[in-house]
Amino acid sequence: MEHHKNNSPTSGASAAKSGTDPRVLIRAENLGVYYESDRDRRDDFKSHVHRIVRGERRNDIFWALNNITFTGYAGDVLGVIGPNGAGKTTLCRAIAGLLRPNRGTLEVRGSVSALLSLGTGFDKELTGNENIYLNGMMLGFSRRRINELLPLIQDFSGLGRFLDQPLKYYSSGMKARLGFSIASVIDAEILVIDEVLGTGDMEFNEKAVQKVWDLVGGARMVLVVTHETEFVKEHCNRALWIENGTINAAGAPAEVAGAYEQAASGAKRPKKKKLSRLKKTSQTAGVEKAIEARNLNLEFKLENQSLKALDSLNFDVYDREILGIIGPNGAGKTTLCRTLCGIYRPDAGDLKVNGTIAALLSFGTGFNPQLSGYDNIYLNGMMLGIPSLAIRKVEDQIIEFSELDQFIDQPVKHYSRGMRSRLGFSIASMLQPDIFIVDEALSAGDIAFQEKAAARMQEMLEEAKAVLLVTHSMKIVKKVCTRALLMDRGRIIFDGDPGEAVDIYRTSVKNKKKPALS
Repeated sequence: MEHHKNNSPTSGASAAKSGTDPRVLIRAENLGVYYESDRDRRDDFKSHVHRIVRGERRNDIFWALNNITFTGYAGDVLGVIGPNGAGKTTLCRAIAGLLRPNRGTLEVRGSVSALLSLGTGFDKELTGNENIYLNGMMLGFSRRRINELLPLIQDFSGLGRFLDQPLKYYSSGMKARLGFSIASVIDAEILVIDEVLGTGDMEFNEKAVQKVWDLVGGARMVLVVTHETEFVKEHCNRALWIENGTINAAGAPAEVAGAYEQAASGAKRPKKKKLSRLKKTSQTAGVEKAIEARNLNLEFKLENQSLKALDSLNFDVYDREILGIIGPNGAGKTTLCRTLCGIYRPDAGDLKVNGTIAALLSFGTGFNPQLSGYDNIYLNGMMLGIPSLAIRKVEDQIIEFSELDQFIDQPVKHYSRGMRSRLGFSIASMLQPDIFIVDEALSAGDIAFQEKAAARMQEMLEEAKAVLLVTHSMKIVKKVCTRALLMDRGRIIFDGDPGEAVDIYRTSVKNKKKPALS
């Protein structure tokens, strides 16, 4: 697919000269946003009392954004890249009007439609269709206008029968489909998308890309936060690389994304492994079975229909395997993970799990947004049945692996999805379970962390019986997994070599591709 990129100015200096240029939709000048974090709870009692006696209060100010200057123009597809914790999500929240800058200026000319996280504004007890109305009314639309938009949203989402199903049964990818479909049909001048596109399956991501270009063709602007640098190179006309709250580079997408890739993949940090150089998992599967599933069936009972989420599944998972689970959104991947964890009970069939399970089933599951990252380490650990003394022994390892030490005392409500993914993976993987399940969480991690996570999963085969990975990253499946299940409509379509599974999946997507909605 070819797109013609416009020639919008790329620097803050040229933006400043634009004056009242009607093309300007966003103008940021020396923008700064900070958060306060209270470290009192982590100090020893003596130090805490000493400061109270002296009337001191130890609040640390952390500048999430510092001296950010850029201009956004009508017709721009502006890609914003950078590591987790760089300030990208904070920038999106400021543009959407959810945060007030602490210094500098931010001028937004025009209405904003923002998809800032999966499920924001959704009620998990309501159906997909009911949540379309809920979101629409929260955005100020009348029921009559939502009625007019409803067929467009339903058709674009491709969720079909799932739209009558409560959102509590949706996977992260299905929520991403619904959220994008709502946000993209809203008649707004600026569409802000924060770390969402990588969560959808192959077919939907292609539709979403086409929709982005349809929008900018109508003289609107799209700002996309993503870790998919190839997306930035191919589909954006401008790029910002943000790191440590400041702009590291701005300009042509290929140059900016290339510089970020070089830094993130370890060219400047020799100790890090590069995914492209990461050796393919060579571990041979053992003979002991970690999971045995026979004729597994699960059906969701809805008001007017029943939905077969798992349909006669038969498979075994052996120790020392990394099993990739792939397939389109709504294939049953998340339902299978929840069944293996005991959250759902199968209607029929036999399931035997030999050992303890640690699972990262979605971004921030089990996190209390009001508590700090540090406190959530203990909250998550104890929810997994780990004594606090055992957690204390590995807390430093968890913080070090997550690389969130400068954020660990901030409330999780200030974390981006990528930061929550980092912390959740670090907690679960350091607690040494027999079976480790990761469901669509690594897509929110940045390049460097995905590499670390991939290497960590390989290391875990020496400690854990098995690792199950649900992902839309075909690169990780082919490089890291020792075996793959391809699922669709609750069934296993293929079970075997990861490379062959990926090829079959890609072929099936090409065969059923339909013209994108304009």
